[in-house]
Amino acid sequence: MAEEIWTIGKILKWTEEYFAKAGIDTPRLDGEVLLCHVLNKERIHLYVHFDQPLNPSELAQYKEYIRQRVRHKPVAYIVGHKDFMGLDFKVTEDTLIPRPDTEILVEAVISRLKTIEDNRGTIADIGTGTGAICLSLLNYLSSLLAVTVDISDKALEVARDNAQRFGLSDRIEFFQGDLLEPIKNRKFTAIVSNPPYIPEGDIAGLEPDVKEFEPVSALAAGADGLDCYRRLVAEAGELLEDGGFLAMEIGINQAEPLRKLGQEHGWGRCEIIKDLAGIDRVVILWKQK
Repeated sequence: MAEEIWTIGKILKWTEEYFAKAGIDTPRLDGEVLLCHVLNKERIHLYVHFDQPLNPSELAQYKEYIRQRVRHKPVAYIVGHKDFMGLDFKVTEDTLIPRPDTEILVEAVISRLKTIEDNRGTIADIGTGTGAICLSLLNYLSSLLAVTVDISDKALEVARDNAQRFGLSDRIEFFQGDLLEPIKNRKFTAIVSNPPYIPEGDIAGLEPDVKEFEPVSALAAGADGLDCYRRLVAEAGELLEDGGFLAMEIGINQAEPLRKLGQEHGWGRCEIIKDLAGIDRVVILWKQK
């Protein structure tokens, strides 16, 4: 009996149905991304060559990726990379996966730093993970410098690798430590952070892709999710130059508590920026001159 031949089109159709039954939110897209990684091709190749058969080694690798995805391992961890701000970031299970929501933070910081002459200055990125925020800022602002901090040495290894891949290593310094502690003798144009902000009691209710695979230390921050913000708002002002700002990604219903924290600690203007769904996503606190 002849062995069944699996073409690109046939296996993608099968995968879409299999993933949908397994409760995968984006079954077709996930199948395409995984198959592109196996074949080392762009997605357009799948549509132009839908009748191309997979060889045995390609089929075996793809089936292994399917097994991992059905267990809700995120696609970015399976393939080892994720696009963010037009850059292809290396990702491991020691780092959070960069998300589109965080691009709103990066774009807001870029637009405000562009008001500085020649885009000069130095920013600090707190809780860097893959380096997605600070490396995107350096990529789009050619005269900017950065320092970046993470409590995880393994996350810093990933960020260093990404800096080298993008040719940005000479414009960034890496520090291991807790929030602002390693850089308290410095002054910055801006401090940027996407810190842990999920209340600990909410972790159990997260999607399996998140709670079972992404590092909990990069997600949870106390009973109300505000623990890291309290420290940043209390301490960041002393590290900023006059007219500098602290920009933070936030979770749902955290904008007003952060506005009040800013007032309590003597910050000036507070900006609240919404995401595409109209949800408060970024808070920017300006240091009073």
